[in-house]
Amino acid sequence: MREYMSNATFTVAENDALVRTVYSHAAVTPELVLFSRPVGEQWVDVTAAEFEQLVTGVAKGLIASGVQPGDRVILLSATRFEWTLFDFAIWAAGAASVPVYDSSSAEQIAWIVEDSGATVAIVETAEHARAFDVRTVRALQIEDGAVDALLSAGRELDDDVVRQRVDAIRAGDLASLVYTSGTTGRPKGCILTHRNFLSEVRGILSASIAEVAKPDNRMLTFLPLAHVLARAVSLAMFEAGGIQAHWSNFGTIVGQFARFRPNTILGVPRVFEKVRDAAAQSASDGGAVKKAVFAFAESTAVEYSEALDEGGPSMLLRLKHLVADRLVYAKLRAVLGGECWWAISGGGALMPRLGHFYRGLGVPIYEGYGLTESTAAHCVNIPGAQKIGSVGQPLGGNAVRIAADGEIELAGGVVFDGYWRNEQATADAFDGDWLRTGDLGELDDDGFLTITGRKKDLLVTAGGKNVSPGPLEDRMRSHALVSQAVVVGDARPFIGALITVDPEEFRRWRTAHGRADDVTIADLRADPELLADLQRVVDDANSTVSHTEAIKKFVVLARDLTEADGELTATLKIKRNVVSARFAEDIDALYR
Repeated sequence: MREYMSNATFTVAENDALVRTVYSHAAVTPELVLFSRPVGEQWVDVTAAEFEQLVTGVAKGLIASGVQPGDRVILLSATRFEWTLFDFAIWAAGAASVPVYDSSSAEQIAWIVEDSGATVAIVETAEHARAFDVRTVRALQIEDGAVDALLSAGRELDDDVVRQRVDAIRAGDLASLVYTSGTTGRPKGCILTHRNFLSEVRGILSASIAEVAKPDNRMLTFLPLAHVLARAVSLAMFEAGGIQAHWSNFGTIVGQFARFRPNTILGVPRVFEKVRDAAAQSASDGGAVKKAVFAFAESTAVEYSEALDEGGPSMLLRLKHLVADRLVYAKLRAVLGGECWWAISGGGALMPRLGHFYRGLGVPIYEGYGLTESTAAHCVNIPGAQKIGSVGQPLGGNAVRIAADGEIELAGGVVFDGYWRNEQATADAFDGDWLRTGDLGELDDDGFLTITGRKKDLLVTAGGKNVSPGPLEDRMRSHALVSQAVVVGDARPFIGALITVDPEEFRRWRTAHGRADDVTIADLRADPELLADLQRVVDDANSTVSHTEAIKKFVVLARDLTEADGELTATLKIKRNVVSARFAEDIDALYR
C-alpha cells in the first residue's frame, strides 16, 4: 500500500475559530483593505475596521432575532460581498452556516432545511425566499435590505454579546454543514469544524502558492461560494490579508478580469478552456494567417512548458517562445487582467495539454484535488513542486494512500468529522482514520497523486473489461464543440458515448458550414459533417486508451444536459443514473 505524508508547519489551537481573524485584522491593521465591492463602474474598498463593524453589527442582529450558539443558518445566494459578510456574522453569533447553491430546486432546499434543522435563512432574492416554508423558516433577503434590517435589530445590544459568543467557540465546534452534490442520491451534510477549515486555510498559506496571498494582492472570486473550494480559498485570502472582489456572472467574467486585474484566479477547467477557445476562435475568424499564428503560439507554449520538465528549452525554442509571446501570449495575459501570477484549478480534471499551454504563456495553472469531505483541497501542485497531469502532493498536515483496490484514501486535519445525522454513511466513509474517496488513483515516489477514475463509475463490458469513463469524458469535454460527454457500456458488448454539443460553439459551427440560422442541434444530429467533427473528438479521446477501452459508437443528443432538468449537479457533475434512465432509448440505439 503506497502512502505519502506532508508534515504540518502550523498548529490549530483548541480555542481557534475562523471568525477570530476578523477581530485580529481590525485590531492590528484597521486600515487594511480586505474587499473591493462593485458599485456602478467603480470598486469601493472595505477596510478591516469597516468589515469588523459590519460583522459585529449583523451578528448582533442575528442574536436579537433569536439565533442561538450551535444553530444552523441557511446561506443561499450567488457569489457577492454579502455572502462572505453573512458567513462571518453567522460564526460571530456562535452559529453554523449551511451553504445552498442559488440554483438549487425547491425540493433540494426543502431537504437541506429538514435535514439540517435550520430555522433561519439568509437568501439573495424574493424568488429564493419563496422556496422556504414560512411556518418553519424565517427568510431574510439580501436584496430587500437584510443587512440594514439586522444592523437595526441588533443596535441596542452591546458588542460584548458578540465577543462572548466568539470567545466560546472551540476549534472542534461545527462551523458549517456543507451538503454533497448528490450524484448518487440525496445530498449528505458534511460536518466541517473550525479546525477543518483552519487546517485547510493554514495548509494553503504554509505552501509556496501562498506567495500571492498577501496584503495589496488581489483575487477575484467568481465561483459559487457554496462550493467548498471557492470558500476555502476565499478564507485563506482573507486570513492572509489580501484584497478580494466578488462577481457571479460567468458571462461577463472576462471583462471583470481586465477591470479588477487579479493577481490570482481560482477557476474550474471549463473557465480556462473557454479563454483558450475564445482566443482560438478569434484567430480563426481573423483569417488563415492569424489562425496559423495562434497554432504556432499554442504548440510553442506546450513544447516550451514540456521542456521545463526535461532539462530546459533549447535556444531555438526560447527564440520561438519570445516571438510567440509578442504575437499572442501578451494578449492572452491581458485578457486575464495583465497581472495574474498564476491560477488554481479544481472541481474537475484539467487536460495536461491545457496545463502546458497556460504555463507556456506565462500563467501557470496549479491543479489540486479534494472533496467536500476534505474541506476542499487535500493535494495541490504549487510553485516549485508541480507535475502537470497530476493533482500534486498533500498539503501540510495531510496524508494520502492508495488502497489495494486502487482507491484513494485521505487523512489529515482537513478530513471531516462525518455526515450529519447519518452514522451508517459515516461508518462506510472511513477505513479506520482514513477517508475513502471513491476515486481511483496512482501515487508516485515523490508523493504526487494522479486521478485515474471513479470507483463507482467503473463500467464492466459484457466481455469483462473494466473501463473508467471519467478520463475519456474529460478529454472529450476539453474540445470546444462538446458540452457534455457520457460514456456508457456497462454489461454491453462495447463502449459507447452520449455527446451533447456546446450551444454557443454550435452557432459558430452552423454559420461556418453554411447551415440555416434556424436549424437546431436536434435537426443536425445525423449531419455527416457534424458527425465527422465529433468523430475526430472521439478519436482523440480513444488515443489515450487501449482498443478494448475505446469508444466504438456515439450518439448526439438533441439537447444539452442541464442542472435544471436534474441531469447535472450544481457543480456540473453528471448524475449517471438520471442520464441513463432519461436517455435509455438513445443508449439502446447504440447497440442495435
